[in-house]
This record gives sequence, C-alpha cells and structure tokens, in this order.
Amino acid sequence: MSLLTVDCFNGKWEQQIGEARIFWDRLTEDELLHIKGHQYRLAGLIQARYAITLDEADQQVRSFFDQHES
Repeated sequence: MSLLTVDCFNGKWEQQIGEARIFWDRLTEDELLHIKGHQYRLAGLIQARYAITLDEADQQVRSFFDQHES
C-alpha cells in the first residue's frame, strides 16, 4: 500500500471501525479509534490481543487494508 493510499485510508478510518470490529472482535471501538488507522500500532495490538506473531498480525492488517482501500 502506497503512502498516499495509507493517508487516504487513515482519513476514512472512523468509517471503517465497524468493519475492523467484525474482523478483530477482541478489539474495542475505543482502541480502534485511538489507533486512527496506523498499521504498525494496529498490528501490535492485534499481536498482543490474539497472541500471534507480529508477522501474522501485520499480514492480517495488510489484508484488511487491501480489502477496504478504495
């Protein structure tokens, strides 16, 4: 994902929180609001909450962003 695409996605993050909550049901809306669409922060939270490797969490985040970019 290019920097421009990431910036555009971050601008729409609040609209995507509902989808992210479905994708990662162990994360709260407040946590997702606080992250503001930052990939690395989101991957770190997913890693901790789901007890997976950072690589696995990063792959999930990339997949989510790829599915929801417009």
